[in-house]
Amino acid sequence: MQFDQNTCILSTMPGLNEYYYDGQELVVSDQMKQDFKQDGFIIVRNLLSQQELAIVEEAVNGPESLTSFAYGHDDGEGRLAKMCLWNNPGNDTTGVLSRTRKLANTSKELLGADVYHYHSKLMMKEAKTGGKFVWHQDYGYWYNFACLYPDMLTVFIAMDKTDQENGCLQILRGSHRCGRLDHGVVAGQNGADLKRVAALEAVLDTVFVELNAGDALFFHSNLLHTSSANVSQRRRWAILSCYNTTHNSPHEKIIHAHYEEPLRLLDNDAVLKTGVNRDLNGKDIVVKTDGNYVHYFS
Repeated sequence: MQFDQNTCILSTMPGLNEYYYDGQELVVSDQMKQDFKQDGFIIVRNLLSQQELAIVEEAVNGPESLTSFAYGHDDGEGRLAKMCLWNNPGNDTTGVLSRTRKLANTSKELLGADVYHYHSKLMMKEAKTGGKFVWHQDYGYWYNFACLYPDMLTVFIAMDKTDQENGCLQILRGSHRCGRLDHGVVAGQNGADLKRVAALEAVLDTVFVELNAGDALFFHSNLLHTSSANVSQRRRWAILSCYNTTHNSPHEKIIHAHYEEPLRLLDNDAVLKTGVNRDLNGKDIVVKTDGNYVHYFS
């Protein structure tokens, strides 16, 4: 285990681009930037404490909470992956979380440009029934949502232990450097060109991203990733915050947020200070119904 004097991050397993957050200021080191540039991802262990996770868990559940707006993705094999989706941070607990420096400023440093909150989602793979996602790139979707450049990333925070048994993410190391692949319908989902994916699998490492609750994966919008169905007795929930660079605001409004004003960053302990807040006003919650997107609290 190595300690970088210029950051409050412990580097534990460089081969996995794995770092440990110590609860203080998260300063992005040159090594973290290099890992992200070369491989398209870094893992930050313990980004959220158990106390923070408990607050987020309580906030997204209960009466008139985000989970009231969940909808499902059929994986074509009889299983369902549920999600809640919102465009604006808002003032609730999830909005506070997405504005903390350890998420937003880290994303800015990794992308090398100012960022804004593009959207967030709560992904819910329930025990035994949680569906799979085919190989895809996030920019495979976002390109069609009028973003000109792939200068975007996602922060995937595990709310539960995620492993191969309950359908953890799998990524192809360095695949973001191949550029955007053609996407089309694969098993009823928007997936990447299977022949090109197979060719990349032959030359790139597949990494199973096994996380403990509170760990986070920061990954580039062109990084190929997939996940298997949850066949375990354990749920697999995660909260994902997606950040776009301010110079890359969509050239037309299709579904997700445009850049309007600088993101107001909050201290890293803001979730602990704020506590449970289910105020959904202004979040612009998006629900897909019969192929159409319906907006609430916009």
